[in-house]
Amino acid sequence: MRAGEGLVPMTSDYLRRTFAEGQPDWFVQPAKADASADEVIALLDTQTYFELLTMLYPSTRDAVLARLQSEGLIAFSSAGWTVSNMAAILLAKRLDAFSPALARMAARVVVYDGTNKLITKDDKPGLRGYAVGFGSLVDFVHSAAPQNRFVEQAVREEVKMFPKQALRELIANALVHQDFLASGASVMIELYADRVEISNPGLPPIKVERFIDEYRSHNERLADLMRRLGICEEKGSGIDKVIRAAEVFQLPAPDFRAGELRTTALLFAHQEFANMSKGDRVRACYQHCCLMYMTNQRMSNQSLRLRFGLGEDKTLLTSQVIGAAKEAGLTKADESETTSTWYARYLSFWA
Repeated sequence: MRAGEGLVPMTSDYLRRTFAEGQPDWFVQPAKADASADEVIALLDTQTYFELLTMLYPSTRDAVLARLQSEGLIAFSSAGWTVSNMAAILLAKRLDAFSPALARMAARVVVYDGTNKLITKDDKPGLRGYAVGFGSLVDFVHSAAPQNRFVEQAVREEVKMFPKQALRELIANALVHQDFLASGASVMIELYADRVEISNPGLPPIKVERFIDEYRSHNERLADLMRRLGICEEKGSGIDKVIRAAEVFQLPAPDFRAGELRTTALLFAHQEFANMSKGDRVRACYQHCCLMYMTNQRMSNQSLRLRFGLGEDKTLLTSQVIGAAKEAGLTKADESETTSTWYARYLSFWA
């Protein structure tokens, strides 16, 4: 493929999308064809579907099927009902009741003993569709996380290492934004003693630095339905909630990484400021700056000190972090406010 004035090899992600052009959308392709009405009801968790929509369950089977048909989740022909991939991936009672390919798309949770992959404590592949199994998936991940001893001591109550809202948003993002054309790949949720890594197959259409303020999805129809089912937040409001929750829970800044085949979000356990690396501090500074701007405020030395839990005697140290973020091209001075160093306010590089 052409890149500027030269040629570069196509990535596998780009190749899959190129060959898929002109073919029916993956979501409308059949997961099950020629099914009877009873089979459709047996395969899909229609009860939970209506509960998520906060609608009364219809009194007749035909009314249930009519609702699914109006959403484009199932279609009728002379041979019987066709259940789409969209219906299966969201509403399946068991994904392995459809096909091995769909079963492999279930989210997988792996809990490790320690900070590496040497010892596995638990390995749970998912079974249910994303929408009908989402609540129990988030509950399991949250319960499997270690305790946040720092916050627990501060508020004198049991607090898990990672905020439940942050886990919920990141898991929902991974499910919605994955590349469904990637074969043999699934959403992975890996819990370590000091972090959780949530990854999905496929690369993001925007740079990871802009996750906090921009939104674009490969799977817009899936995202829309997931929002109406109460799984996802409104467009572009998820990542800022993750970052805000990390600040409230006194955690290092979340990290977002785009690899060759997968996109990964990382939440870290509590760490004292003195033990943070320069990269951790700069990332936290940039994210804090973005949050302040999105609430029509500006980052200052004081607001960043509060984010890190530092006293006034750490003003110079905080200024050094701000300087490092400016040097990295992530933040800039808001010269519309004042040119005074003492009262300086800062913006993210894209503001």
